[in-house]
Amino acid sequence: MQDDTDLLLRRILTDVLGLKQGQAETFQADTGLFGHLPELDSMAVAGLLTELEDRLDIIIEDDEIDGEMLETFGGLLDFAKAKRTAA
Repeated sequence: MQDDTDLLLRRILTDVLGLKQGQAETFQADTGLFGHLPELDSMAVAGLLTELEDRLDIIIEDDEIDGEMLETFGGLLDFAKAKRTAA
């Protein structure tokens, strides 16, 4: 069973990036995001981070943002889970 962070992250990616319905549900931990999804470009990253903060009730500091965090779905999910745990 997926936890709520996983489900929320999939919804956020779908909403912010305008992905096809159900596309995010197929994402695995190693599914590439930044540099792999044409919808996730540098302009979309800001919107994505803002939505993550709003919907997950977290604060993302500038120095926490790096390419590795956005590289794969699993990396972003791990980051989001860690932030929610610390919040």
